[in-house]
Amino acid sequence: MLNAFITSFKLKNTYRVNSVIYSIKQLPLIKKILPESLYKNKVLKIIGNIVSIIIELCTIFLGKFLYIFFCIISMLPVFKLNNANVFIHLFLFLTIIGGIMNTYMFNPTKDKYYAMMIMRMDAKNYTLSNYIYAMIKTFIGFMPFTIIFGLISKVPLWLCIIIPIFVVTVKMTFSAYILIDFQKTKIIKNENLLDKLTWVIIGILLLCAYGLPYIGITINQIIFTICFIVSLITGILSIKVISSFDKYKQVYKQLLTSENVYSVENAQSTQKVKENVSKQIEFDKSFTSNKHGFAYFHELFVKRHSKILTKAVKKQSFIIIGIFAVLSIIILKNKELAKIINASLLIYLPYFVFVMYILNRGTTVTQAMFMNCDHSMLTYRIYRTPKVILGVFKERLKTLILINLVPALLIGIGLSFLLYITGGTDNNLNYIILFISIIAMSIFFSVHYLVMYYLLQPYNANTEMKSSTYSIVQGITYFVCYFFIGKQLSTFYFGLATIIFSILYCFISLIIVYKKAPKTFKLRI
Repeated sequence: MLNAFITSFKLKNTYRVNSVIYSIKQLPLIKKILPESLYKNKVLKIIGNIVSIIIELCTIFLGKFLYIFFCIISMLPVFKLNNANVFIHLFLFLTIIGGIMNTYMFNPTKDKYYAMMIMRMDAKNYTLSNYIYAMIKTFIGFMPFTIIFGLISKVPLWLCIIIPIFVVTVKMTFSAYILIDFQKTKIIKNENLLDKLTWVIIGILLLCAYGLPYIGITINQIIFTICFIVSLITGILSIKVISSFDKYKQVYKQLLTSENVYSVENAQSTQKVKENVSKQIEFDKSFTSNKHGFAYFHELFVKRHSKILTKAVKKQSFIIIGIFAVLSIIILKNKELAKIINASLLIYLPYFVFVMYILNRGTTVTQAMFMNCDHSMLTYRIYRTPKVILGVFKERLKTLILINLVPALLIGIGLSFLLYITGGTDNNLNYIILFISIIAMSIFFSVHYLVMYYLLQPYNANTEMKSSTYSIVQGITYFVCYFFIGKQLSTFYFGLATIIFSILYCFISLIIVYKKAPKTFKLRI
């Protein structure tokens, strides 16, 4: 078993090092300097190994730190209850969700595929050795942060120490359950492709995690301890199930298909996406336009792809209207809740940076633009001339802004209305700032995504993502938006700053696109 683990670890490390080298080669300027023989370079491989070790340490520690800090610690001030109880309450429900969504054992990763399907390693030895390693990483990774953050939240030390054990035993319990279920049904569950019922259960658990403290209900230390004892018993029983299971080969033959292993890539860039997208395109000969030039070309595209461009926005709009309608009814009947919401609306506007980021359709729209237009048109020299690129960019920007403005307008109006019916504000400018700042955020993300697309065009002719820089910028955007969750700032000043920043960003970005897009907007190799 030890030899199996050592071999698998070397394999995973080699794959990770080569991925690091590939990513380096995709960076601007650097890629022109580095030769194809780079993968043989010993110095760079040493650097790659160092990066690989850093990545491994990050998976052990950094991920756990960010998880506890953002999902638990940053939420404590929101509920204004006993911090210790809220801490263990959130940890209980989030751990159960983690057990359902991430067992490690049933995640069809590339390193498992290479080891068991291509190199024909013994499935049981590979699985057990790597599963033990994964559980040890989980335990070690959680321990320092549950102690540090737990003590800060006034959780007793003994409870802080047993929390990582609880995480491990819950994961083992769900792993054993899935193996037992496989023996009965002969169908293995892919944790990357959860069914609708599982998502409903996860949704209910999330609601319990964050919804119950909002109304003053939390799990206390006694209940958590009981849950821990139950998980400890089931975890110990799970050890026998996991270690004695003898059909890992059948499990992974079913799980490690190329469709499952490459599901992310398939979902974003392969023929399946093209087929799914093409089903939503309307080839109606009656579609026409009274416009001319770039505007004519773009309007026909929008009409034929209206389902792709607007379907999600319509759903978002109905959900937003429903949420504000329900909140309005509850507020009118509950004066105490009205006071809480009124106070929140005046300090929690930063939350909506992340909300508007999630709602924005920039990624989907630009992907549709590439798959159904640009990946063919960019092969023509005339389509890559500055006049055409900038002309089409201008029309697309108008469309993307209008698409994203629909939910933004509803949220802006809804928030201002809630502020009014919950008691209003001494400064009437807050109504205007609240509304305009949401619109500004929407326009900012619309511009941001389209500018990213034109300056960093990430796809090749086969619609495969080939830009590390694009992925890095996407990641930075996500973390910056996520950072604003939990921040308490004056709605007036934060909203005003958001509006000014959005205007400046849009102005500067459009100038950069005007100068650089004719050089950067091209097919990747």
